Amino acid sequence: MRNRPIPGTSGRVRAMRMLGDPVLHAPCEPVTDFGPALAGLIEDLFATMYAARGVGLAANQIGVGQRVFVYDCPDDEDVRHLGHIVNPRLSEAGGITLRGPEGCLSLPGVEAGTERFDHAAVEGFTQDGKPVRIAGSGFFARCLQHECDHLEGMVYPDRLTGWRRSKALRAVRRAPWGTGAYA
Repeated sequence: MRNRPIPGTSGRVRAMRMLGDPVLHAPCEPVTDFGPALAGLIEDLFATMYAARGVGLAANQIGVGQRVFVYDCPDDEDVRHLGHIVNPRLSEAGGITLRGPEGCLSLPGVEAGTERFDHAAVEGFTQDGKPVRIAGSGFFARCLQHECDHLEGMVYPDRLTGWRRSKALRAVRRAPWGTGAYA
C-alpha cells in the first residue's frame, strides 16, 4: 500500500503510523516552508486518508512531524467540509460537551465514547500561506478537535478515563497491529 497512487489524486499513499509510534506522541513543529514540498505532503495526506477511508488525517500519522492536517468530513446536517489547514490553532471550542463514538486511523478497529465540544473553530493558513479560519459543529467539530490533538502529540485514548480508557487500551493490545507498548 505504501507509495501507491490513488486515482483522481496526484498524491501517494503513505504508511500509517500506529498507536505507540513516538511520532504520534510528540508535538509537531510549525511549517516554515510553504513551497512545493508542503503541497506534495497535503496531496499525500489526502491520498492516504482516502485509501484508509477516513475523514481527517494529521501529518504525524504518516510520520511527518509538521503542523498540517486534511479533512473531508460531514457535519451533523450532512454538509461536506473539505480542505486542509497548516499551522492550525484551536481558537474556539465550546457549546455542549457530547460523548460520542470516536475512532482513529492510527488505531484501526478501536472506537470509544469520547467527550468533545459540539462547536470548534481552527485558525491557521492555506498551503499558499493565506490566513484561514475553519469552524464546524457536530461531527465536523469533533474532527477538528481530534486532528488538532494529533498535532499536539495526543491520541483520543489520552482523553479517556476509567473503564472507557481501560477498555480501549485492552482493544489496542489485542489488535493485530498493536504492540502492547501503549498501556
